[in-house]
Amino acid sequence: MKKRNKVNAEFSMSSLTDIIFLLLIFFMLTSSLVQINMPIAKSDSKVVAPVDLAVMMMKDGKVTFNGKSTTMKSLEKQIYSTATGQSNNENATVTIIAEVGVPWSKVSDVMAIASKLQVKAIIATEARK
Repeated sequence: MKKRNKVNAEFSMSSLTDIIFLLLIFFMLTSSLVQINMPIAKSDSKVVAPVDLAVMMMKDGKVTFNGKSTTMKSLEKQIYSTATGQSNNENATVTIIAEVGVPWSKVSDVMAIASKLQVKAIIATEARK
């Protein structure tokens, strides 16, 4: 009788796929429960963008466009009318100034409006000290 001295080099992947599947479910469930708020954005950039279309968002829900109080529903019309009324409307830029604590979904809504109107959108940041 011959003895087998060879080691079996097979690796069972079934337990690994179970673990990955459970981790996927865990992260999918917990990510919907987390609300992302705007952090204090800090930047090393020295570029100052033109502020011809300024949207300021407060954490209490107030929205202002160029210093005038407005609502999210009328914001698209105001951005459109102001951007088309400019002489250099292909370089129109919406500057989003969001207070700390504003949900990221609100900021992305303004960015979606700018994208729909084919206007550039930037988020204002605070300079690093």
